[in-house]
Amino acid sequence: MMSEEMFMRAALALAREAGAMGEVPVGAVVVRGGEIIGRGFNQPVSARDPTAHAEIVALRDAARHSGNYRLPDCELYVTLEPCAMCTGAIFHARIARVIFGARDPKTGAAGSVLDLYAEPRLNHHAALAGGVLAGECGALLSSFFAARRAHAHQIRSAPLRLD
Repeated sequence: MMSEEMFMRAALALAREAGAMGEVPVGAVVVRGGEIIGRGFNQPVSARDPTAHAEIVALRDAARHSGNYRLPDCELYVTLEPCAMCTGAIFHARIARVIFGARDPKTGAAGSVLDLYAEPRLNHHAALAGGVLAGECGALLSSFFAARRAHAHQIRSAPLRLD
């Protein structure tokens, strides 16, 4: 049986695929009984789909694999704290447990900006664990955005050519 770190490493590998495509490097896997049944990485730009976050892509893959959109006996591993949209999908899928890597101080819905997982008025909740391989997950995101900023600065600093 694979450990939490091994499942998060599988999500990190998917995050690297997203980064290689120019997408924000976030990856996710859905696990049932120690087996990965769903995989996803961020692809809203390439798919031209604002809902194509890693978690939603992985949930869709797991639902196809299991033949049901309800996934009550599953865990979701994701490299970045889920946003409100993804948390809604996680709750609708009835995921039992969410394990994430890095916190998201801008859109995190598992305690960073708001905590939908602790909202008592919602009809479903998932157990939550954060910080698994947080350093590696955060470093991947930081290096992606640093490279993006450097590239943008390089473009702005380039001399204007009027050939």
